[in-house]
Amino acid sequence: MDAGAALFRTATAAGLEVCFANPGTSELPLVAAMDSAPGMKAILCLFEGVATGAADGYARMKGRPALTLLHTGPGFANGLANLHNANRANSPMVNLVGDQPTWHRKYDPPLHCDIERAIGGWSKWTCYADQPDKVPSDLVRAVEAAMAAPGRSATLIVPLDSMWADVAGPAPAPKLVPPRAVPDDRIEAIAAVLKKAGKAGAMMLEGPAMQEKGLWVAWRIAAATGCRLLADWSTSRLDRGLGVPVADRVPYFPPEAMAFLEGMSDLVMVGSHEPITFFGYREYRSTPAPVACVRHTLAHPNEDLVGAMEAVADLLGAPKKPALPPFPGRPARPTGKIDAQVIGEAIGALLPENAILVDEGVSGGRPSYLATAGAPRHTYLSITGGAIGFGLPCSTGAAVACPDSRVVDVQADGSAMYTVQSLWTQAREGLNVTTVILANQSYAILDIERERGGFPPYGPMARGLTELARPHLDWVALAKGMGVPGKRVTDGEALCKALEESFAEPGPRLIEAVY
Repeated sequence: MDAGAALFRTATAAGLEVCFANPGTSELPLVAAMDSAPGMKAILCLFEGVATGAADGYARMKGRPALTLLHTGPGFANGLANLHNANRANSPMVNLVGDQPTWHRKYDPPLHCDIERAIGGWSKWTCYADQPDKVPSDLVRAVEAAMAAPGRSATLIVPLDSMWADVAGPAPAPKLVPPRAVPDDRIEAIAAVLKKAGKAGAMMLEGPAMQEKGLWVAWRIAAATGCRLLADWSTSRLDRGLGVPVADRVPYFPPEAMAFLEGMSDLVMVGSHEPITFFGYREYRSTPAPVACVRHTLAHPNEDLVGAMEAVADLLGAPKKPALPPFPGRPARPTGKIDAQVIGEAIGALLPENAILVDEGVSGGRPSYLATAGAPRHTYLSITGGAIGFGLPCSTGAAVACPDSRVVDVQADGSAMYTVQSLWTQAREGLNVTTVILANQSYAILDIERERGGFPPYGPMARGLTELARPHLDWVALAKGMGVPGKRVTDGEALCKALEESFAEPGPRLIEAVY
């Protein structure tokens, strides 16, 4: 069979079921080959940043990679911002990037670039597949690299002449390596640290430690020692809601973060790093934990986080399933003029069970997080790398991974314009995504940062670089043009009604919440 068919059959045998694609001429043999691989679902994305963002959301929820299909070096470059977010989330992803035939590159055609250098540090593993008979086994190595703990992006560059060549057939399934075990002496040392620190100790969690099983093990340790459970402001995935132990997020802004961490004597990292401010500020430390706080590592990201915590809990004699403190009640359905708080309360009052809450609210997203603390069990996904344009694609991929869940994207209007093409894919695939646009017609976070940074008020020209006016964005019209029903609301009552309607019907919906 041709190498393209062998590649996709190898992929499906390895458990890869979805390809988020934006192909070009150099990838046409791979496009044709998809029909020869039963079990592979190809999803067209109208921009490469949607493809990489969707693969990120898919991986966070599924725990295994999706494929992306990108058009040469410039196409890969279009997907870099959400690839950056995916890398920060340790999301496994396998990128297929087409290229010119090897013999055509010397003529320097228009799309030619130094593709290996261009991909460079953006992909954690890269291979140029210029030997056709090795294309299937190169794909296997890409999957193995992507799935190596804690997860990473792997990119296979396939020149056109490698795709159309005949090869023997698919390659054997990948050999996946489990995370490394944490040494006993480190487990014993951390158990002693947490026991001594008591309520002044804290564990900073990430990766599998933030999913329900890991949170229950962490809660055993907290019950035995009194330590706090912490999550980074930009965590990759957090299971939460009624019946799930709580890890408190470190606040975004430095003064609040420093106050939140005050009095902490020992910080134990579990697959994480210590809290770091999002930006550098002249008057604040980049690391808001107390200077005297001692930093420790229980498990590195490539190690068995949950197994290490279980060993610590058993060493401490921790209870098997300690009782949880009372959860806050759900907020009442809000009324009155819309603002970020009203949006948060409406989502908190109505979020369905097993929902996926995606947060790219930027300046207005925190109320939604706080108001859903007492909602039914759900999963929270946040922007890990700070590259905006994350929410709509991540919601798309999460909905593909979990078709029976309702995805709710709390989405700032400015960042939504970066990857608005996601709506078209949601409509085409009939995905259960409710997008709530926080339509404050500005890049409001820049105003907040300006005030906190002590910069002078904007003049007319500077103001024009932060407001989304002249003209205002019409989100209902934008959604309709891409096949997604939309509704504009200006008060809490109308917002609640629109949310209920969106949850009751399958498929995507958009709500423009104007304030």
